[in-house]
Amino acid sequence: MKSVQKGFTLIELMIVVAIIGILAAVALPAYQDYTIRAKMSEVIGMAAAAKTTVSEYYVSMGSMPATAGPAGVNTATAQSTYVSAITYTGTTTVGTITYTITNLDPATGNLVFVGTGSANGVQWACNTAATTIPDKYLPANCR
Repeated sequence: MKSVQKGFTLIELMIVVAIIGILAAVALPAYQDYTIRAKMSEVIGMAAAAKTTVSEYYVSMGSMPATAGPAGVNTATAQSTYVSAITYTGTTTVGTITYTITNLDPATGNLVFVGTGSANGVQWACNTAATTIPDKYLPANCR
């Protein structure tokens, strides 16, 4: 007589559980990094609005504003739960916007954007030397 197996052996079930455990161990840290990067996009969106107002000021006035008020940079930290301070400083042709991020562990530190004015308008770039947030949490153009 031929016997027919009707289920899984204990070894087979243990192998499946081990495979699922290994996959979970790899996937969870990657998922956490992605969620932090998604939250960081909120700060990047705030920065886009600030960069636009500073650029408009430069184009219409011919120089960078010296402080946040004339620049139209909203320095209220209530805009985001992740930002504890927003500062703006400017010279004639260079404006710097700094976002201090404290409530987004482990992506805490400063995110700094520098705008340089010229006859073609304002060109913005991340100041990678002054930005203290780990690169893996920043957008691709800031790494």
